[in-house]
Amino acid sequence: MSTAEIISYEPATGAEVWRARRGNVDEIVARARRAWPAWAAQPLSNRMELVRRFANEVRKENEKLATLIARETGKPLWEARTEVESVINKVEISIRAYADRTSQRKLDNALQGTAAVRHKPHGVMAVLGPYNFPAHLPNGHIVPALIAGNAIVFKPSEKTPATGELLVQCFHRAGISAAVVQLLVGGPEEGQALVAHEGIDGVLFTGSAHAGIAINRRLAARPDKIVALEMGGNNPIVVWDTPKISDAAALVIQSAFTSAGQRCTAARRLIVQAPLYDALISEVKRLADRIIVGAPFDEPAPFMGPVIDNQSADGLTESFLYLLSHGGKAIKHLVRPRDDLPFLSPAIIDVTGVKERPDVELFGPLLQVVKVTDFDEAIAEANNTRFGLSASLVGGTPQDYNRFWANIRAGVINWNRPTNGASSNAPFGGIGLSGNHRPSAYYAADYCAYPVASNEMEQPRAMIGVGLREA
Repeated sequence: MSTAEIISYEPATGAEVWRARRGNVDEIVARARRAWPAWAAQPLSNRMELVRRFANEVRKENEKLATLIARETGKPLWEARTEVESVINKVEISIRAYADRTSQRKLDNALQGTAAVRHKPHGVMAVLGPYNFPAHLPNGHIVPALIAGNAIVFKPSEKTPATGELLVQCFHRAGISAAVVQLLVGGPEEGQALVAHEGIDGVLFTGSAHAGIAINRRLAARPDKIVALEMGGNNPIVVWDTPKISDAAALVIQSAFTSAGQRCTAARRLIVQAPLYDALISEVKRLADRIIVGAPFDEPAPFMGPVIDNQSADGLTESFLYLLSHGGKAIKHLVRPRDDLPFLSPAIIDVTGVKERPDVELFGPLLQVVKVTDFDEAIAEANNTRFGLSASLVGGTPQDYNRFWANIRAGVINWNRPTNGASSNAPFGGIGLSGNHRPSAYYAADYCAYPVASNEMEQPRAMIGVGLREA
């Protein structure tokens, strides 16, 4: 049974960060519905100016927001600061993207008329945010949706609600009505009620495949509601024919262990060419052994902090032991220094000998290694997943990369770059269990407004030339 309050805690210390009462879904949605028509009727230039003011409000709160993100997620302060910069930069990117993706067009038509294409907002959008980037990722839905003329009901993760509250306050301080952007405090129950609410015109979700599938199933009979799902990945990084072992190892470490592995684009599987195996794995382990794991404000700055909570740490520990007991060979053991806090060491395990490897997203610092002998086997192994978010090839020739790009099923495919090196100036999304073909980032405008085709003339002009009796 749920309590009346939502409370968030610091993963690094266990201290309470924030608490508030759960919101009333019916009241919040009704308020948004009343506010939406006036917001949608504003000139586009007004809405753009207001989201630019929002960016300025975030600049004013830069350090406060970064500190709150670091406390509430456990990520290092340096990383939290980069997240705040992403929030600010998202505004101008979204304005450019809206102009590019939803530009108004007029074409010549018959009888000296015109054919026009314009875009309209959907209405009231539910935005459900994740805990790993509690400001940047929901902001990537909210800003494009506001520019398009939608009202927003934002339910942050119950693990990071304080960050969500401060983000919403910045919208309000910028002059955007408190009824147009609203915070819904709650847990899974409130999220489910929001998704199913008749007053919601669309759901913009970032989170786990499990939750995304539940949303998709709940709205399967509602084609009238737009649904954009950004989910996880079981992402491969393939290392092939390269003399630059130290560079390759650094890319593997960045892909697998940045944000304590809590990125949907993090590398979960390292697929390595047999002749490179010993040298590469030795260098990857050497770097992993040097990684500083610590609290957000520690000095020297840690590379990674804890995972989000003890439940996540317990699950990752169980997954490591499962792989170990089913034929996996530990290269670097998963170590948990304290049972009461969710700090984990980066872990590496060779699963080449595991016959039935679980195709799940292990959302944390746990890298599985598979040894292969030829490039076709590497591609097949990379595609051996129901997910399809990101993939990287490290090494190889341009011809190898062309084959890799052509055959890998993923929405983000990189060469000699980390799996988590996605640009906000490009579309971001995946296929399979990673998304429903509605990429976000630069393409978010596509799901925030719908196109309207019009044939138009200033005066009615028509005749019927066939099929009539003589007058």
